[in-house]
Amino acid sequence: MSFRLRAVRAFALLVGFFLMGAILLSAMAVLDWLLMTRLFSARAAWLEGMVVTVTVLLAVAIVRGMVAFLRAGRLGPVPDAVPVAPEDQPELWEQIRAAAEATGQRPPDELYLAGEVNAGVAEHSRLLGLLPGRRRMHLGLPLLAGLTVPQLRAVLAHEFGHYANLDTRLGGVTMRGRAAVTHTVEAFQQGGTRLHFVIGSLYVGYARMFLRTSQSVARHQEFAADRTAARYAGRDTTAATLRVIPVLDGAYVHYLETYAGMGGSQGALPPVGEVHGGFRRLLAARTGERLAELSAGRRPPRPHPYDSHPPTAERVALIEKLPTDDRPDDRSGESTDGPAALTLLRDPDRVFAVLEERTLSQEAALLPRRSWDDLVMARAVEDADGWSRPLRVAVARALRSSAQGAEGTVPVRRDAAAEDAVNDPLPGLEEILDAIDHGLLWMDVADRMPKPHQASRLTGPSARNFIRPKIFDGLAGLVHLRLVESGHAGPDIGWSGEPGLFLPEPWEKGMDDVIDAAVADTPDTAPLRALLTGPDRVSV
Repeated sequence: MSFRLRAVRAFALLVGFFLMGAILLSAMAVLDWLLMTRLFSARAAWLEGMVVTVTVLLAVAIVRGMVAFLRAGRLGPVPDAVPVAPEDQPELWEQIRAAAEATGQRPPDELYLAGEVNAGVAEHSRLLGLLPGRRRMHLGLPLLAGLTVPQLRAVLAHEFGHYANLDTRLGGVTMRGRAAVTHTVEAFQQGGTRLHFVIGSLYVGYARMFLRTSQSVARHQEFAADRTAARYAGRDTTAATLRVIPVLDGAYVHYLETYAGMGGSQGALPPVGEVHGGFRRLLAARTGERLAELSAGRRPPRPHPYDSHPPTAERVALIEKLPTDDRPDDRSGESTDGPAALTLLRDPDRVFAVLEERTLSQEAALLPRRSWDDLVMARAVEDADGWSRPLRVAVARALRSSAQGAEGTVPVRRDAAAEDAVNDPLPGLEEILDAIDHGLLWMDVADRMPKPHQASRLTGPSARNFIRPKIFDGLAGLVHLRLVESGHAGPDIGWSGEPGLFLPEPWEKGMDDVIDAAVADTPDTAPLRALLTGPDRVSV
């Protein structure tokens, strides 16, 4: 079946999706009319009244779905993005207008900059796009931060390519119809009554049939938009753009979790404009390979069975099969060269600050602001305390038990001793090292370290090897706290790696070895004590 015939079939099913509601309403109206005029009897009045009530409630649900279907193409307010007028950012608007003109499309009427790695064009369509309406473009500021200007051109041409209808007018209508069908099904799912569920089940079944039928049309439209981008921005530039966007998405998720959210437990935010704007610093500090590592270990989200976007690898392969054009980037292969797309913005710091005002909740906007160094230091201290606490509690329990045994007092239940140990002042680094020297590490302390139930049955070397990393982390946390207290450790934002502490050179080189010696099967704390009292003395 040709693409045109598939598009016609999908459009017919789309019309049927709306007509199904009209047919159901007509059938129920006929039923109610027959009940009231031909089948009415005094004895069955209560039954007929119940049937009429049910059909009226069903009709309300159906009308609600039909209204949702018709309203699916409307553009609502955008409270979480920055509106940008042509006079505000003329260079960016110039690129948008040029891409629209090259694809034979009219430029958008509105432009919004959002805090996501994404771009899109939406239209306030009527009759599912058969009648044009107001257009709105969304561009993610993190996307602009990670793309070059040539790559941005490819993105813009792709988005306008969805409306170019290079293959058939019904292809674009089908794409918008898929969104309308999904919106309608969601409206039914929000209903809380059984009648909503019954009617919604009919629509869900029909929607699945329509989405399966129109899947090939939707994917064909994506490929057509990719070819539009390749013709406008260049084959190699378009392929490079398709490759880099998933990398930027993974890097941005990492940035939000690791950096922007760093002060969450402290009730603080990064400096003004840095909640989203700090992503620029991470991009500047990492090469493409280092960025790819941030998303390499992440499990990609499970693709939706009716997702219109084909796999990225498949899209790139089809783009690379296109003939090489006469563009310098395609001949040289340097398709990623060019100024950063963010340079198109005037005063990007102000734009990032305005985006924060629109995306942060009222409660978050009131939080105090701290410098990156202060956030890193506070987080490092918090992490070090968290690493060391299980070891300190375990040593406190062991010392308490040992003291009671030496005094010959009645043994206290372990859970009671544990509760008292937590409430009492916890031992410091020197006390823990003394406990290790007294042979308590593998005789008593290790058994009191928290561990999952499955590991509680381990004995001998297996038990020691399982708990050893936890004890190592505990000692490392105590060392970090000591270095911070003595002023020997400073914050390291680590844009090219991970945020943490900048340690003195002797500790940077030798800390792992001396802690390994302290937690060995035959513990030796002398190297760690020597480092603590060495030229860079940090003992207090």
